[in-house]
Amino acid sequence: MQSWLGELSALVAANPGWLSAALFATALVESLAIAGLLVPGVAILFALTALAGQTGMALGEALFWVFFGAIVGDTLSFALGRLLTGRLNNVWPMSRYPAIVTRGEAFFYRHGAFSIVAGRFIGPIRPIIPLVAGALWMPWHRFFVFNISSAIAWAPVYVLPGFLVGSALTSELRPPPHVYAVSLVSVGVLLLVYLVLFRAHLGLTGHGRVYQYLEQLMQNYRASHRFWHLYSKQRPTNQGEFPLASLMLGLGSASLFVLWGQLTVFTDILRPFDQAVLEWFAAWRQPLLDIPAIAITSLSDPAILLIATALACLALAFRGFYAGALHCLAAGVLTTVLVWALKNGFAAARPEIVFAPPQSASFPSGHTAGITVLVTLAASFIAAEAGARKRWQIYTLASLPLLPVALSRLYLGVHWFSDIVGGLLLGLAVTGLVRASYSRYDRIALYPDSTTAAAFTAWLVFCGGYLYLRWPQALADYAPAVS
Repeated sequence: MQSWLGELSALVAANPGWLSAALFATALVESLAIAGLLVPGVAILFALTALAGQTGMALGEALFWVFFGAIVGDTLSFALGRLLTGRLNNVWPMSRYPAIVTRGEAFFYRHGAFSIVAGRFIGPIRPIIPLVAGALWMPWHRFFVFNISSAIAWAPVYVLPGFLVGSALTSELRPPPHVYAVSLVSVGVLLLVYLVLFRAHLGLTGHGRVYQYLEQLMQNYRASHRFWHLYSKQRPTNQGEFPLASLMLGLGSASLFVLWGQLTVFTDILRPFDQAVLEWFAAWRQPLLDIPAIAITSLSDPAILLIATALACLALAFRGFYAGALHCLAAGVLTTVLVWALKNGFAAARPEIVFAPPQSASFPSGHTAGITVLVTLAASFIAAEAGARKRWQIYTLASLPLLPVALSRLYLGVHWFSDIVGGLLLGLAVTGLVRASYSRYDRIALYPDSTTAAAFTAWLVFCGGYLYLRWPQALADYAPAVS
């Protein structure tokens, strides 16, 4: 296997003009029914994208060919499924894999059209779902919406790791001192925070001891009992459950933000640590790392986040979830107003190590606050439809975008560490309070459909256009200042 893959890489390296075709063909086969199970597409894509990074192929070009190949592969699988309706288990080569076809059908029946998106990232059923969708006569136009939107998210996941490795092999990247120790301590602290949050959340749900104690306490007073009942959920499945976890998240984060803001703005306690973090990340500055850092930070710009909020509101309103739409709008407006007011009120100075730092004040980080509200509020809506055991997985996955955005702001030197923490606490406060408010209107399950996929696709298209138009100016703005 390794020798065959090495020979393929050597062949493509000797013929650079074939690289685009090889990326397209590999992504196509990886997404093609049954063939994706037999061909080690992930390993081949990693090798080819690493080669693309070494040979200087533009990242956008590599993404395009992988994206295009994935769409074509899934479309061919879908068309094949249409032709084989009712005969999937009787035709070779599907007849050799009846268990996989059965799993694909069960997955599609359970998740519907959303399985097209989820199926791309689940290895054993990835090349089967489009085939099953075609055999079960999913409408063409609906399939294309989910096919394109999932490919937009799938291509970077499979392209970026290999491309960055290939680019790093041709650069002179030198990590700063103590990188391994700092990374190990940081990962340990993150795991500890997650553990504390999950354990606290379990105690604040309907079956937790803290929840039951407070519920009994509230029954003793008329005003507190009315408040408890007013904001309790109205769904038949969990009717009467008070959003204690969301409320405590909002109030606790708001209290911590007030304390953190006073330490940051009115004292010098955090300044030495802020300076040390700034210098440590400044040692990482390399042209190779600038590209993903600028891309990530640009994709969390206010325009991107506000468009995401507007599309979410429109999608919810179009489907009749007016309370959900209004609460998403309130979250977006509240975050924007609070960030603007706090920046102008505190007027904290930014680091000045880039060519054109943002004109707004430093504390709190608006990018961090905005992305926190966006992903955690979306996670709260998704987790509400999942079982209690799966909710922590949803919150963990949804929180992953927070880390690269925060790191990009620190790496580029446009924020202090205290700004990032302040933005995170502010965003969690907004999410907790908005979600607690929405609880009284939580009567019908929210589930993804073609409208959701269309809104998500429109947002991804906007992100691509924004990044393309903004890129030259972003490179200039975030370039290191000349000392």
